[in-house]
Amino acid sequence: MKTGFTFKEIHQQPAMWRKELEALLAKKAEVSAFMHKYLTPETDIVLTGAGTSAFIGDALQPVMRGMWRNVRSVATTDLITHAEYLLDKERPLLLISFARSGNSPESVGAVNLANKICKNVAHVYITCNKNGKLALQAEGKDNILLLLLPEETDDKSLAMTSSFSTMLLTCQMLGHIDCLEQDVEKIEKVAKNAEAVIANYEEKLREIAERPFERGVFLGSGALKGIAEECHLKLQELTDGAVVCKFDSFLGFRHGPKAVVNDKSIIVYLMVDDEKVQRYERDLVRQVDANNKPVAQVIVIAGKKPALEGVKADLIVQMPYGPEENDFYGIVAYVLVGQLLGFYASHAHGLNPDAPSVSGNIHRVVEGVTIYE
Repeated sequence: MKTGFTFKEIHQQPAMWRKELEALLAKKAEVSAFMHKYLTPETDIVLTGAGTSAFIGDALQPVMRGMWRNVRSVATTDLITHAEYLLDKERPLLLISFARSGNSPESVGAVNLANKICKNVAHVYITCNKNGKLALQAEGKDNILLLLLPEETDDKSLAMTSSFSTMLLTCQMLGHIDCLEQDVEKIEKVAKNAEAVIANYEEKLREIAERPFERGVFLGSGALKGIAEECHLKLQELTDGAVVCKFDSFLGFRHGPKAVVNDKSIIVYLMVDDEKVQRYERDLVRQVDANNKPVAQVIVIAGKKPALEGVKADLIVQMPYGPEENDFYGIVAYVLVGQLLGFYASHAHGLNPDAPSVSGNIHRVVEGVTIYE
């Protein structure tokens, strides 16, 4: 079971994060000069990508607003159809594109549309494929910063794992580029947390993934809602839709989506250490526990164990190296729980995690998209 691309790509993530940190430190002067040139108080910063790559922006928007006030996440799949409504042609634009392969029609199409619509555009391409269309397009362009990730992050499996987390972390480091040396210890803690999840909880996550459940729910607050979004897709696509998944915020889940919970559901709570936020999260957990006793629950908490006396949890995942409350980088390691659940659930359903789509409905690079003028 512990073979194949998906297994390797999940487990290589801490090494990839360390490798990318070194690469970014080595080109800090070039990256910093580009950002200072194109990032002004008037600049709109749009984080964009398709599918999993779009979820990177969804996770980052809440934490990046502390340094980039005008940042927002807009999927390329929305830009392609509604760019005129979503982009302000009069304001300078910094379009940060996330792309594993750089060959998605929407990725290239969104860049071309932004160039046509907006008067003043600069680009940051965060991609894993040196031979992709985006990477090749960057050659010789002064208004494009290419951040090419370690070659190993160009995941060969269908599901994006190390590509997702390394692109996400790279954008966080980009936001702190001028003081990145001061963040080395924090990033090392994130890598150690991921290693701790693998060492301490992988076998228990495998056991839970092998249970007969048909629905998966992932809940997170703030930036962790974006991580929950990615986790829900990992479990769903790696089981070829045999497990149908949802994601939401803790508070949002009460407003209708809670109807999906039944005795064939698994719920993963991605809980923060911020007490002001966690009190709302604990209330929801207790309510679901009281109303749905047969549900399997996986509770993810960074650092401190949540005060959930009386609640039955199948597993409480604790990350021994922090982060502290509202830690900027800490969200990255949470994604391993969703990835590992998806990997082992895929095997439990008799699928190949590297290519789980028996029907052929989904592909490593999306197919069948025509970009119209």
